[in-house]
Amino acid sequence: MRLIHAYINGITRLNEFIGRWVAYLIFIIFVLLLFEVFMRYLFSSPTSWTNELGQMLFGAYVVLSGGYVMAHRDHVNVDLLYASFSPRTRAWVDIFTSSMFFLFMAALLYFGSSMAWESVQGMETSYSAWNPPVWPIKAMIPLGTLLLLLQGIAKLLQDILIALGHESKGDNSHAGDAR
Repeated sequence: MRLIHAYINGITRLNEFIGRWVAYLIFIIFVLLLFEVFMRYLFSSPTSWTNELGQMLFGAYVVLSGGYVMAHRDHVNVDLLYASFSPRTRAWVDIFTSSMFFLFMAALLYFGSSMAWESVQGMETSYSAWNPPVWPIKAMIPLGTLLLLLQGIAKLLQDILIALGHESKGDNSHAGDAR
């Protein structure tokens, strides 16, 4: 049991750390877009790189924040019936539906890794006027998927503990509270 809690808390702390650092990318993206607006409308000299760099940073932001969002139980869901269930029933439903999550994550990890590997091998660039390398951003796809997958395993373990009556959803030890 101690090993399970160590895994849950360790992965959640890792995603918490990464998520907090990745969140700062929003400020960089904001500055880039503001810079582009100033250059375009105040100096009539638009840049060829700010929008593309902003898009690349936003891609990294989205991909790397999935584990953090899952750790905080902030993914969008429809819980009209789910909210009325007891914590144990919710845990059983989550265990059952996690099969779809793991199937999707396996496909994303497989195809994302393949795409990233090809991009890294070819040192892929964007082929735009600025032509930056895109392989570092594509390499974030399997990394972000792995972080989300590890957090999904932590959530599944937590749900199993709750379903078996070892913990309740209100305990501070569940993955969403390990901040």
